[in-house]
Amino acid sequence: MPRYLILGLCLVAPLALASPEPVSDNDLAYSIGASLGERLRQEVPGLQLDALVDGLRQAYQGQPPRIAKSQMQAILAQHDAQASAAAEQAQVDQLLSAEKRFMAGERAKAGVHELPEGVLYSELASGTGAQPKASGSVQVRYVGKLPDGTVFDQSQQPQWFKLDSVIEGWQVALPRMKAGSKWRLVIPSAQAYGAEGAGDLIAPYTPLVFEIELLAVAD
Repeated sequence: MPRYLILGLCLVAPLALASPEPVSDNDLAYSIGASLGERLRQEVPGLQLDALVDGLRQAYQGQPPRIAKSQMQAILAQHDAQASAAAEQAQVDQLLSAEKRFMAGERAKAGVHELPEGVLYSELASGTGAQPKASGSVQVRYVGKLPDGTVFDQSQQPQWFKLDSVIEGWQVALPRMKAGSKWRLVIPSAQAYGAEGAGDLIAPYTPLVFEIELLAVAD
């Protein structure tokens, strides 16, 4: 082995075995405080720092708090509830904004007409048969899609439904169709499954797209 390589290894070995420099108590405390402060700034903005430091100091030193523990628990529980409600509302606002953009885009398409309650339709095939009564039954074939085009339900075989048992968007549109016609419907979430959604298939505040072929009607 070349001599210079042995010398190099001898120089490196003491460095590898050297212990790290001890951390001062002041630097440790500052680092913990900075880490805690960064997290609190993100999670609980607007805190009064003097009160925060007082509470931290008293709790750390084992001093009796100036607020009863039961009251502190109630304050923290109220804050958690408000924060949770705010997060849920932000999510709802985001979903409603996405629905608004989607409906606006659909409304702007050629050949689209708007029915009461904001239901949109375009005629894919015309029919000359009878129109359903609000309390009657309809025989249909249909495909149901989410805004991104995912099929969540479909019926290739004709199906009978009582018109008063289907979602409101269908109840708005189908009485205006004639047997033999085929429509494309875009239904706002309020006329579909609304704030609750439908299990894992349809999220809350989701507009739905249907292609419906009305085959027959009955009283």
